[in-house]
Amino acid sequence: MRVDPSPAWLTLRGIHKHFGPTHALKGVDLDLVPGEVLAVIGENGAGKSTLVKTLTGVHQADAGELHIAGQLQRFTRAQDAQAAGIVAVHQETVMFEELSAAENIFIGRQPMRALGGIPGLRVIDWAAMNREAQAVLDQVGAGFAATTLVRALSLAQRHLIEIARALSQQARVVILDEPTAALSQAEIRDFYGIVRSLTAQGVAVLFISHKFDEIFAVADRYVVLRDGASVGSGRIADADEQSLVKLMAGRAIDQIYPSIPHRPGEVLLQVRGLSHPTEFAGLSFALRRGEILGFYGLVGAGRSEAMLALMGLNPSATGEVRIDGAAIDIRQPGDAIAAGLAYVPEERQRQGGILSFSVRHNISLAGLAGPRTGLSGTLSHGVWLSPRREASLAARLIERLRIKTESQDTPLSGLSGGNQQKVVIAKWLGLNPRIVILDEPTKGIDVGAKQAVYQLIAEMVAEGLAVILVSSELPEVMHLAHRTVVMRRGRQVGEFVQGQADAETIVAAASGLHHTAAHGQTA
Repeated sequence: MRVDPSPAWLTLRGIHKHFGPTHALKGVDLDLVPGEVLAVIGENGAGKSTLVKTLTGVHQADAGELHIAGQLQRFTRAQDAQAAGIVAVHQETVMFEELSAAENIFIGRQPMRALGGIPGLRVIDWAAMNREAQAVLDQVGAGFAATTLVRALSLAQRHLIEIARALSQQARVVILDEPTAALSQAEIRDFYGIVRSLTAQGVAVLFISHKFDEIFAVADRYVVLRDGASVGSGRIADADEQSLVKLMAGRAIDQIYPSIPHRPGEVLLQVRGLSHPTEFAGLSFALRRGEILGFYGLVGAGRSEAMLALMGLNPSATGEVRIDGAAIDIRQPGDAIAAGLAYVPEERQRQGGILSFSVRHNISLAGLAGPRTGLSGTLSHGVWLSPRREASLAARLIERLRIKTESQDTPLSGLSGGNQQKVVIAKWLGLNPRIVILDEPTKGIDVGAKQAVYQLIAEMVAEGLAVILVSSELPEVMHLAHRTVVMRRGRQVGEFVQGQADAETIVAAASGLHHTAAHGQTA
């Protein structure tokens, strides 16, 4: 963290941006200082994306001023911002997978050399490009060769290429837009080191994240946006999560989580000895009607893998699964669906929905294979899909889940993260399931969208559904789950009743550390 203030290299003053009648930015001010991390915090729709696009020249402000090193600037295109040393690293990396890391770093600006003394004839200087790319990759601690094809790299490694590209352009400002959304905990810790390396080199970093632990770990200062306007700013050292949530959401943190009464009914699901040769072993638990059972653990604990096994998506798994006391042989997802299970996966954009499909088509996806579309009967008319029945199902679920969309025909990609998640949940609710497995249901969405998902969970439980909530966000599990199973390295190491264990006790169980203030049962 910086102590001595430095003059801002980039300043925005009174930035306004309209899109027709929508006032997206309302007089936003901010300062980017060399060697500091500025966190921009806000819910979906607060104006963060518009702000980033204005800084990078994609959008032009309608009013206000942008100064760089004290000089008034106006970007009319993205190339102007790049030439000024402003580079953005986005959540979704866009790369050419069949090209090498070096080629992606220098795409469109490869170093050239003359060929054989022929006037005007120049070719790519491959040796220079690979050498310069390796230098910036080593600078960010990439640990792989510049000649490695991108298709062979993980998502975290691809983020390193994006950051290396920024460094190769002599970036003065690096914008990190939700850069850790798909990274593991270990990769996130490595990422913190990369941010510190950037600031040590005098780079000004603008950091956008929904995760408060990340904001407090890397940021020096913050600006909070709400409805396109700056509503608060200051030093992170002087702030806490409650104050920031109240600024960004206009309500206190204790108002985010709904009250979910615990009125469990009969045992609906009984699992005994659920095991996998490499992922998990000996899981045994029960789930009652009208109950939320949480699963908490660090990355690699085996929680998601166990849920996939319950859905017939982990064929090497063994164990006994009973629903209403009757043994169920789940060999494939269809068996689980027929038994009344539904699974909302962690990666909603890759596994939960099809971004290019409309909201209506995404909602009807789960009902295409059979007649279990409880809200409107079968979706088919003979061998053909019935557009009328599909539209009726979509209309009911859009209203029930309060999905914000212009129409049923809007592509899923056109919705906010929270509304995308609602569509994925709606897809399964259309089958009238009895048990809903939610795997990281609020991953990558803001506080307001989280509150909407939490309220939906409360409504599902009130209607008698049983919910399994898999989450790596401890406050989420502690506030919502009536009981929580803690896993570590594929093993079930504890089970805690809501209100009978503090955060330290649960984290200690998940990490294998000894904690004396234990409540509940641990193994």
